Amino acid sequence: MNTIEKTDQYIFNTYGRIKKVFVKGEGSTLWDEDGKKYTDFLAGIAVCSLGHCHPSITETITHQASTLIHVSNLYYTQPQADLAKMLVEKSFADRVFFANSGAEANEAAIKLARRYFNRDDGNKRYKIISMKQSFHGRTMATLTATGQDKIKYGFNPLLDGFIHIPFNDINALKDALDDTVCGVIMEPVQGEGGVVAADPQYLKSVRELCDKEGLLLIFDEVQTGMGRCGRLFAHEIYDIKPDIMTLAKALANGLPMGAMLATEKAAQGFTIGSHASTFGGTPLVASVALTALSIISKPQFLQECREKGQYFRERLNSLKHNYTVIKDVRGEGLLVGMELNIEAAPIVEKCLEKGFIINAIQGNTLRFAPPLIITKGEIDSLVEALKSIL
Repeated sequence: MNTIEKTDQYIFNTYGRIKKVFVKGEGSTLWDEDGKKYTDFLAGIAVCSLGHCHPSITETITHQASTLIHVSNLYYTQPQADLAKMLVEKSFADRVFFANSGAEANEAAIKLARRYFNRDDGNKRYKIISMKQSFHGRTMATLTATGQDKIKYGFNPLLDGFIHIPFNDINALKDALDDTVCGVIMEPVQGEGGVVAADPQYLKSVRELCDKEGLLLIFDEVQTGMGRCGRLFAHEIYDIKPDIMTLAKALANGLPMGAMLATEKAAQGFTIGSHASTFGGTPLVASVALTALSIISKPQFLQECREKGQYFRERLNSLKHNYTVIKDVRGEGLLVGMELNIEAAPIVEKCLEKGFIINAIQGNTLRFAPPLIITKGEIDSLVEALKSIL
């Protein structure tokens, strides 16, 4: 029985898997079990931002795995403390809570926003406003917050207290507000929703409205953070600061880790015993995240991400001028979407045949989220492949 057969027989059938078995990775390259090479323009869905088996990441894992992997959060550990300090110093935040995934980080953010207003059980503010076409995770709270019906199918009854409004529509936000709302959660760039960026004036108005109404603003940067959009955090593009921010995906470059960051004021919603995680911020994942953050946060590294992202979009736009099948090219940094007027899945298949890994979202949009170490030469090769396919 081969790997595909064992997987299909013994693992829950929750993924529409492509019939490929990957066995090795290095940089922006993956190899399958037949020895075929692929250039990875997905990076494990915006996770391996430093590429596969980055030497510094591998060295950190090896050292920490031979030193200390796990103790409970009933005690202190140096990697966790050092990582929290660096995240705070490089962001708007004052406090960090560590989790294992983006969904858990968003779950923590939702709980924090509610408890901030309800510590004494005397306040009726509990509703969270989120955006249509958003994606926040697969737990019951985060899938309820998600603004896509296909994610929620079959899980009714969903949790109470979530309102969904159109993205980039400030009037819709104003109309949704009342004295039961405690916060707004949104992605600065909707990743799963089609790589749709927030309008700068819209985000500014959202921040102003939250300040006026005393609401907590939560930015879900699970996919957009850690340099993906050309800044360490995507909200820096807009010069807007949230009260709470969530991170995961690229935070530990492939090891499972999430984080919720908050201002000191917002963090007062949690007290001892109000929230916890067994594996959140273990010495192993925290040490790897510290290495990843140290590399990605360097100004020159982020500058190169912005330059490569602009170059990538320019090359894709050059295709748009010649192929009417392309409706739009959009994105920030190295999170790029190319919307088509046909189904995107066949293009993904053809790219795989030619040795390039991408994926399709929202039916007709190609998403590109390569390792941030991708080269312009590798971008050129993908564009030439897309040209021949189109």
